[in-house]
Amino acid sequence: MKSKLFYLFLILSLSACKSSKTVRVPAGTQKASIVKNTSTHKKAKHNKNTSKIIQTALSYNGTKYRYGGTTKKGMDCSGLIYTSFTTHNVSLPRTSSMMSTQGKKIQIREAREGDLLFFRTNKKKKGINHVGLIVATNGDDIKFIHATTSRGVIVSSIKEGYWNYAFVEARRVL
Repeated sequence: MKSKLFYLFLILSLSACKSSKTVRVPAGTQKASIVKNTSTHKKAKHNKNTSKIIQTALSYNGTKYRYGGTTKKGMDCSGLIYTSFTTHNVSLPRTSSMMSTQGKKIQIREAREGDLLFFRTNKKKKGINHVGLIVATNGDDIKFIHATTSRGVIVSSIKEGYWNYAFVEARRVL
């Protein structure tokens, strides 16, 4: 049992936003086609910038991870969100923990494109240390873009065990 917990902890710590392992995304990985043909389970009014912000974030898909990065040369999780929003004149703080104080806290079942998801990937520390931007919803499946140390900027599902386990809250800032 202890060995299973050790391996679970090891996997969690390697996938966190601030771990040191980096892996480059192979050349030729499709970027823009990752999130197409999505249907929302809620017909909600969106801020006029929502789709532009999402497209900006998706343009970084495949970018390698770099702590503190905000360019195509390298991104961290909060840098991706910060850059995507500020490109369209929406002001957000630079760190994921500070971003988690912005906007309105919402229930995950109310989440829609453009909302932010916050995670705690380091269970030894109490604070938020990872953020992602919802790019698509389909029923109870939520796809979000974020930057991981192991795989760079990617689109993941909240249904994935690791992200479901680390999820803390959703917030609407638009």
